[in-house]
Amino acid sequence: MSELNLPKVIFGTSGLGNLYVALSEADKCAIVKECIQHSTIPAVFDSAGKYGAGLSLESLGKCLRQLQVKPEDVLISNKLGWYRIPLTTAEPTFEPGVWKDIQYDAEQRISYEGILQCYEQGNELLNGYHAHLVSVHDPDEYLAAASSEADRAQRFENIKEAYRALFELKAEGKVKAIGVGAKNWKIIKEITDHIQLDWVMIANSMTLHSHPSDLLQYMQQLKTKNTSIINSAVFNGGFLTGGDYYNYKLVEAGKPGQDALLQWRKEFFARCAEYGIEPAHAGIQFGIQAPGVTSIALSTSRPSKVKVNIDMATIPMPPGFWTELKKRGLMAYTGHLD
Repeated sequence: MSELNLPKVIFGTSGLGNLYVALSEADKCAIVKECIQHSTIPAVFDSAGKYGAGLSLESLGKCLRQLQVKPEDVLISNKLGWYRIPLTTAEPTFEPGVWKDIQYDAEQRISYEGILQCYEQGNELLNGYHAHLVSVHDPDEYLAAASSEADRAQRFENIKEAYRALFELKAEGKVKAIGVGAKNWKIIKEITDHIQLDWVMIANSMTLHSHPSDLLQYMQQLKTKNTSIINSAVFNGGFLTGGDYYNYKLVEAGKPGQDALLQWRKEFFARCAEYGIEPAHAGIQFGIQAPGVTSIALSTSRPSKVKVNIDMATIPMPPGFWTELKKRGLMAYTGHLD
């Protein structure tokens, strides 16, 4: 196990890979500059070969170099498993419609050799900087694509082989800590039942709106094992702060089950207004105080939001806010909250 000393806020870099919108290089570097300026050192950035088919890694390295940031003043997490390949179709095949104006495609490579290829390519794209936190990215998607039980069993063996490669990198001193990044926390649990990891990144799962009791119990187990937890996507894909998508699926009035979701948000916003707080502030505070959570990963496409996000991670909620939400049936659990 590695003793990880991570800050409360880790900076997600999907925006540097042109998620939903293509940012200019100037805007990207302005975001990175704000992150460096307002973070403790080393500042921690979370990236992945999947983000813009490597564009996120490429832009991060370019901006750090332009800002003359010393390599020892940053700690980069690269979630491995997606490898940049030439773009031969009208748009990328790996996540159509999500990444804007990117010049490459990406394919999933989860195996002993594949994960090492992703690691080497990631460091090349970072151009003078290196990833010291590494993980297997989207093992849940990889397993879900299995055509049969036998295929799934083979894929799980491939995941274990990918981790064998990462632990060799750690033994050689090339990386500091090994983790996993996935949306389906049950697949994270399946992996940690077999492999002792330094950290896990849970996405879309432990949020103010959705916090299943069995996930809370699992997080308590990770805490007991001293496995660091990074909580990511705590706004359910932006829905909790006013977006149209819940976990990246469009929410429309009149569709089955979605009126209740919209009504929940209406009530939640009303309570936030009553207490004079931003919905994002509540979402961040809930996410960062969940059992065992070391850090929260936050992304933005606006430089002005960086310091705001950091401040929201340190400023507590007004007295009585959580009790009010629970009393009105807006949340099921307040056991971990001040």
